[in-house]
Amino acid sequence: MLRLSRFRRRLRAWRGLALVACLLAALPAGRASSQPIERISPSDDALVLTLDEALQIALVQNYDVRNARLDVRNADAQVREAWGGVMPQVDASASYTRNLKSPNPFAGSDAGGLFGALGFVDWLAYNEQARTDEDPESDPLPFSEFFERQQEGRREAGITSSSGSNPFFVPNQFQSGISVSQTLYNGQAFAAIRAAEQLKELNQRALDRQEQLIVDQVRRAFYQALLAQQQAAITAQSVERARNTVREVTLQVRQGVAPKFQRLSAEVQLANLETQLIQVTNAAATALDNLKLTLGIPIEQPLRLRGDLEDEDRGAYLSISAEDALRIALEQRPDLKQAALNVQLREVDKNLTRAQFFPTLSAFANFNYVGSVPDNRSYVISDPDDPFTFSRGERGFFSQSYWNPSISAGLRLSWNLFNGFQTSAQMQQRQIAIDRAVTAQEQLLQSVQLEVTQALRDLQAAQRRILSQEQNVDRAALNYEYALARLREGVASPLEEREASEQLDQARLNHLQAVHDYLVARSAFERAVGLPPFQSAASRFQLTRLDD
Repeated sequence: MLRLSRFRRRLRAWRGLALVACLLAALPAGRASSQPIERISPSDDALVLTLDEALQIALVQNYDVRNARLDVRNADAQVREAWGGVMPQVDASASYTRNLKSPNPFAGSDAGGLFGALGFVDWLAYNEQARTDEDPESDPLPFSEFFERQQEGRREAGITSSSGSNPFFVPNQFQSGISVSQTLYNGQAFAAIRAAEQLKELNQRALDRQEQLIVDQVRRAFYQALLAQQQAAITAQSVERARNTVREVTLQVRQGVAPKFQRLSAEVQLANLETQLIQVTNAAATALDNLKLTLGIPIEQPLRLRGDLEDEDRGAYLSISAEDALRIALEQRPDLKQAALNVQLREVDKNLTRAQFFPTLSAFANFNYVGSVPDNRSYVISDPDDPFTFSRGERGFFSQSYWNPSISAGLRLSWNLFNGFQTSAQMQQRQIAIDRAVTAQEQLLQSVQLEVTQALRDLQAAQRRILSQEQNVDRAALNYEYALARLREGVASPLEEREASEQLDQARLNHLQAVHDYLVARSAFERAVGLPPFQSAASRFQLTRLDD
């Protein structure tokens, strides 16, 4: 069991390394990390990440970014779908019908007499030939006798009529064809293409903004996890020093040079610190899990962070005025561009509705092949020398007598002249949607201005807090050195030294919190001005000043 558990831990470690390697390889070269991931021994199942590597993973794996990227792909498919509305449409069809019983289309009319008169034509031709023929046996015949002799000849040849009273009955009907149509003018189709292209651009801007938001979220989660880990480390050091104090005070109590209340006080203080250590350790684990969720990696994947809270380049943005920051935000913020595109999309939607007032024109061409195939495909062959002698022939299934092609082409115009003022009402609704989009754009502009101003103000306040806490840490460190010196000289108790140590630890924690708040404020400022991921904000502002 022990070997199996160890093997599973090693397998998770290698799987985690393969995951990160694949994610980083999928990113563009410009976003690749300049610092490689720390190699992990097979016995260590934790994944080690720097902030830069965490950002790269989040831009690939984060759920919100993946959904935004799917929106872009979906919009691209909608563009192709819109273009399909103005491309040629080709349809193929085929059908088979089995006619069980069909009505006579000439029933109840005098048209049936026309087909009955055809028999009189044969009788008249026979009698005329009999009169002019020199053969004495060829005498004219009455029509009834002529008809009976023909029927007798058909029966001798084995020919019977299966159509009954309907000579037009055909039991099997086949039809296949191809239809081609091409839109020549359709205002709605062309407006739909413009709308789909606008939607694609809008979703792309949404993806850009989502990436900026995710970068800020990852930074916050990463800084919070680092802060929690360093808070736990400082608290652990404080617990260790408290334990030493308890041991020293206990020894002094045994020697009779210190009262028992000092030992009790030191033990209570140690218990409180141990409880605090449990809390901060749990907070560090929770912060790490939140970072995993933001990155989009499995929660069960062990993770270790490489890096410390640092406040380098604290003055990078402090010389930037609010006006300059707002100007950059107006140029860089994708959501502002998204709001402008949304107004344009609503206008295109209004044009799409207006197109209902205009006609649509299309060209079409149809090719069909129709077959009417009877079950009995035999036919009667009459002897040209003897009108009372008949024989029977058989046609094939695909005989030209049964199959016939048809070809047609033309133009189709469709124009709705009146629909109860529905289009006019829809136009009013589309105009209201445009007005709403304009209002939302103006509101967003004001929100961006407030966000940039507040972010710059928070950044400046965080800078001042760092300076104040740095001085406080120096004072607390000096005080702790004095307490240690007094303890060595025997003029101070271990509790006094412990109190100075606690002040130093608290000053360090406050300084870490100030650095954390500054880093978060700096990230919030970069988010507020719309800085793209992995782009130096300082260089961006410098280029802006040169342009001015």
